[in-house]
This record gives sequence, C-alpha cells and structure tokens, in this order.
Amino acid sequence: MKRADVAELFRRLQELNPHPTTELRYRTPFELLVAVILSAQATDTGVNKATRRLFPVANTPGEMLALGEAGLKRYIATIGLYNTKAKNIVALCALLLERHAGRVPRDRAALESLPGVGRKTANVILNVVFGEPAIAVDTHIFRVCNRTGLARGKTVRAVEDKLAKVVPDAYKQDAHHWLILHGRYVCTARKPKCPECPIRDLCAYKFKTPPVA
Repeated sequence: MKRADVAELFRRLQELNPHPTTELRYRTPFELLVAVILSAQATDTGVNKATRRLFPVANTPGEMLALGEAGLKRYIATIGLYNTKAKNIVALCALLLERHAGRVPRDRAALESLPGVGRKTANVILNVVFGEPAIAVDTHIFRVCNRTGLARGKTVRAVEDKLAKVVPDAYKQDAHHWLILHGRYVCTARKPKCPECPIRDLCAYKFKTPPVA
C-alpha cells in the first residue's frame, strides 16, 4: 500500500472513531493486565462477563493471590483455557508482589517475564496504560493487514514490524485499536462487510463481497 494511502486509511478510521480504546472493562493497570491475559482465545464480551464478578472480589495482586487457583477458577471457568490462565495469573501476582511492589511494570522485558504475558499482552499494557505507541497484533489485525495490503507478513511479529515502519507517527498511538475494531466488526474473517467498509477503495483484497441485492 502506498504511503499516501496508508495515511488516508488511518485518517478515515480516526474520523469515524477519534478516541478508540479497548473493549475490555477495567479500572486499574492490574485489572487490564488480568483481562488481557484472560482474553487470549476468548472474546472481550466473555472476559467482561467474568471480570464483572471477579474484580469486586479480587482486583489487586494480593487479593488475587489470596483467592488462589481454585478460587480464581470459579470466576473464570466460562473462559477458554481457564486452568492454565488461573495458574499463570496466580503466579504472576506472586511475582508482582515480590519484584515490583505489586505494581504493573512499565518495562517490556519485565512484563514479558511474567507468567502468561507475551509480546502482544505487553504491547497492550505499554500502549493503553503507559501511552507508548506499541502495536499489539492479534488475529484481527493480522487478517486486516494481510488482506488490505497495509502490512503483509507471514507471522504476527513480521506484521508488527511492518506496521511500525508504515504507520505515520501521528496515528501510532491508536492504530491497533482502529485495526482491531475494523477487523472485529467490518473486515470479518468469513464474510467481510466490504460494501460498508470506509477504506474499501484503498484495500487490495481481490475477493471483496458485493452489495446485498
């Protein structure tokens, strides 16, 4: 995609949604960290339903640690991979208390050293909590970037690296929110809504869906 088209793509997405944000419900950095971990291979709606019950009971590392794996599982059992996620979150809480005085660290290496936290999760925290222009590439962004030609790559990291190069600085802070929402609601996996897509004329996808007759 040409540089001018990339800038126009983000200009349009910004015009439609000037202040995008995550759809995960949270009030503190720790709550967001837990919610993002829970969201792996799960929907934000499902995570929000679980955390709506969980966070009033335990929303600090100390409280979550006291809840324990068994206690945590009772709140997140509706979420995929909940056994592994419960184990990681409890271990994460112990490390936050031991190494970071119970606070979510700003350092990428420190974040990625925590159980259950990979590069994507770290990018979300760095972007949303600390205001850094990190781009968290999930399945939606991976699809949108390859389909449109915005930033093609065979791996998530390859797409992330290309986005870092092609996204204009003015749009980097909010880029991953716009792309996630676009992939979630417009550029869907099975049947993209091309007729109502605001960037369809910029998109390189060869199999655009036709308008409904």
